[in-house]
Amino acid sequence: MASSWKLMLFLSVTMCLSDLGNFSGRTRSAVSVREGQGVVLMCSPPPHSPEIIYSWVFNEFPSFVAEDSRRFISQETGNLYISKVQTSDVGSYICLVKNTVTNARVLSPPTPLTLRNDGVMGEYEPKIEVHFPFTVTAAKGTTVKMECFALGNPVPTITWMKVNGYIPSKARLRKSQAVLEIPNVQLDDAGIYECRAENSRGKNSFRGQLQVYTYPHWVEKLNDTQLDSGSPLRWECKATGKPRPTYRWLKNGVPLSPQSRVEMVNGVLMIHNVNQSDAGMYQCLAENKYGAIYASAELKILASAPTFALNQLKKTIIVTKDREVVIECKPQGSPKPTISWKKGDRAVRENKRIAILPDGSLRILNASKSDEGKYVCRGENVFGSAEIIASLSVKEPTRIELTPKRTELTVGESIVLNCKAIHDASLDVTFYWTLKGQPIDFEEEGGHFESIRAQASSADLMIRNILLMHAGRYGCRVQTTADSVSDEAELLVRGPPGPPGIVIVEEITESSATLSWSPAADNHSPISSYNLQARSPFSLGWQTVKTVPEIITGDMESAMAVDLNPWVEYEFRVVATNPIGTGDPSTPSRMIRTNEAVPKTAPTNVSGRSGRRHELVIAWEPVSEEFQNGEGFGYIVAFRPNGTRGWKEKMVTSSEASKFIYRDESVPPLTPFEVKVGVYNNKGDGPFSQIVVICSAEGEPSAAPTDVKATSVSVSEILVAWKHIKESLGRPQGFEVGYWKDMEQEDTAETVKTRGNESFVILTGLEGNTLYHFTVRAYNGAGYGPPSSEVSATTKKSPPSQAPSNLRWEQQGSQVSLGWEPVIPLANESEVVGYKVFYRQEGHSNSQVIETQKLQAVVPLPDAGVYIIEVRAYSEGGDGTASSQIRVPSYSGGKITSAQSTLHTLSTSSSSVTLLLALMIPSTSW
Repeated sequence: MASSWKLMLFLSVTMCLSDLGNFSGRTRSAVSVREGQGVVLMCSPPPHSPEIIYSWVFNEFPSFVAEDSRRFISQETGNLYISKVQTSDVGSYICLVKNTVTNARVLSPPTPLTLRNDGVMGEYEPKIEVHFPFTVTAAKGTTVKMECFALGNPVPTITWMKVNGYIPSKARLRKSQAVLEIPNVQLDDAGIYECRAENSRGKNSFRGQLQVYTYPHWVEKLNDTQLDSGSPLRWECKATGKPRPTYRWLKNGVPLSPQSRVEMVNGVLMIHNVNQSDAGMYQCLAENKYGAIYASAELKILASAPTFALNQLKKTIIVTKDREVVIECKPQGSPKPTISWKKGDRAVRENKRIAILPDGSLRILNASKSDEGKYVCRGENVFGSAEIIASLSVKEPTRIELTPKRTELTVGESIVLNCKAIHDASLDVTFYWTLKGQPIDFEEEGGHFESIRAQASSADLMIRNILLMHAGRYGCRVQTTADSVSDEAELLVRGPPGPPGIVIVEEITESSATLSWSPAADNHSPISSYNLQARSPFSLGWQTVKTVPEIITGDMESAMAVDLNPWVEYEFRVVATNPIGTGDPSTPSRMIRTNEAVPKTAPTNVSGRSGRRHELVIAWEPVSEEFQNGEGFGYIVAFRPNGTRGWKEKMVTSSEASKFIYRDESVPPLTPFEVKVGVYNNKGDGPFSQIVVICSAEGEPSAAPTDVKATSVSVSEILVAWKHIKESLGRPQGFEVGYWKDMEQEDTAETVKTRGNESFVILTGLEGNTLYHFTVRAYNGAGYGPPSSEVSATTKKSPPSQAPSNLRWEQQGSQVSLGWEPVIPLANESEVVGYKVFYRQEGHSNSQVIETQKLQAVVPLPDAGVYIIEVRAYSEGGDGTASSQIRVPSYSGGKITSAQSTLHTLSTSSSSVTLLLALMIPSTSW
């Protein structure tokens, strides 16, 4: 029900706010003016809510009147103003009103505009027809729009100004300056604004005042308050606003009137001597003519007899002699209780040593044994009284002895600090150790610290393997229930120096760098020397560098690093040393590059390499970037035939180059040359290497291999063999065998290379039962020789694909008799030559084999265990498919011989290859 009621209310409010009626249907009379005259066409809108905008239709919808310096539509009245009528303005005008909430539109009846025929209107001065009110009021933060438009001939120009001020920079002029718009208006935007209309015939102006108001806003509110009965109340609420707000007070919703105890002045409420009748809810109302705001607070009046917290009712206070003691007495009650003290049955008398403080506490200075006893504090007001009892006990003060007081140690040494307490025997003591004011964590100090409590009245601190970080002031605090005393001892730890300060490169040359640094902490042992280290992209980490002076003493803060390589990026750091050791290095300096210089390192390992005929190939080991000494690094290759004088030089501009090829058709093979290789960069030429003798390339082989033979070895292998006659030139480095199938072209041939004097090769991975063609040619660094004559060979047919079947076996002691059915090969398979029986002991990987041409075999079982046996047919194409395996147990050893069987270890059928080589390769020395 509540939600439906809210919906109905919302709809009714919306309908009310967005209401828009219809124009009267009465026909409007024509408006007739002379050309050049100004005119106002009245809209006369129907009843409506404020959320509407006006526009005018000219002749027919949707042709709208465009606003410019001559035509203006007021959004206040809806009227259309034409400052100077032209013949193009003649027509029918309809006022259109649109609701911005519902987008509803209504149209007025048309108003015809015609021209009179009694002449043209002459020029006249401006007449302001549209202006803003004499007083414009606007809330702070809103947008203000002020309209100003004039009729006149010629068409007037509109300008704006603010009297005694400047128009705000945020202001905008709209509609050919007919509308002044000020967004987010503030108090300082208020003032008198003037609109001025001007043409050649004269000017006219209008002034109006913009007043900016603000709703009241709280600056200071009320807070809930609790007061003791009889206390005064002062509440103040402050608000800002324009106009300045006035204040009213309400109590429990009823206006509050001044009384003998109640005063209200400018937002301040004062009540003298409050009582229970003054308790309640109070409201302060701040208002001006634009709004009102409320602030609320509750006033509670306290009235109760004195009470003490349970933990205060009875307590024991222990102090030491000559100390100050304060016994608190803070009862709760309203009104505030009065305090009185007794010791035993007698009232406490105040003197120089004993005083009752303003908060009711009892203070005793320089406590002594005579002050021991029971003290009673009594709090009392009109509603009652309450008491607490405190027992005071005075003990002898605690003293502390910490030894040793000051000690110097070296890193790695150990020490024991002893802390002894002299205290009242009736008090327990607790010891606390600190370092540099912070408690020592014995669990997380890496085992360096240990607390030893050998006696009740003393504690030792053991520090093992002391570090630099353990130097400082050690504190021992002794805590009793009566007092707390502490003492400190200082430990100085000598150790290796700390890192020197930042390293600065003062000056850089091609081979040296002048460096400075700030001294390192000596850690209580004077620094004896500094060590200068450098790192570059070419070094293995940090390396000690030579310096000037050679030895850098501990009192020095600068030195020169020498013997650096030119044009190399270096970082530098400094390490300090004292009699105890060497410290950590400084932070590295910024990376800096040494200056360029002429290269000083010549290439090494200058030699010759094989090449093609008429080529001289010169090779060397490139110079490392570390020794190139500058940009533009390259090589100078110099060479001359033996016995000649003039050097031929060639530039190689790549710093990474490692060879140069000189080609000359007139150079015979194996011509000796003297060769040297030098270096250069942008700074100049460097040294040459030592002169070496290098021969030009020999020619490629000139003769083809002879007696080439190709023989099939298996289904996938063919043996190719040849021989080659020695030549005086063009010695071969090896041979290349080319091969291709019968149905393929020679240019698709695959190749296999051999090296050295090898004169045969077994080609593998070939297709079975396929005809291949072969050629062989020699090669060396100069190129390839002519190919041999072509030879051919066909690979073997594939081995039988059928496995031996129907295996039969019979065990006889330490041997097994096997039998099987013959294997019949398919048409595309090679003929069966015989059979192989494979057998091995279970758990072993190597098998033994028996070859036979029969359909049976005897297999020995020499050792105890289980044997695994299988049979394969074999042919010139290789071994066929294996039969199913049989497992035979053997219980005793023994040997057997058979005239039909041959026993040997399983291996590749190398005997047939050896036989073929013996048949194909001549025994003539090569």
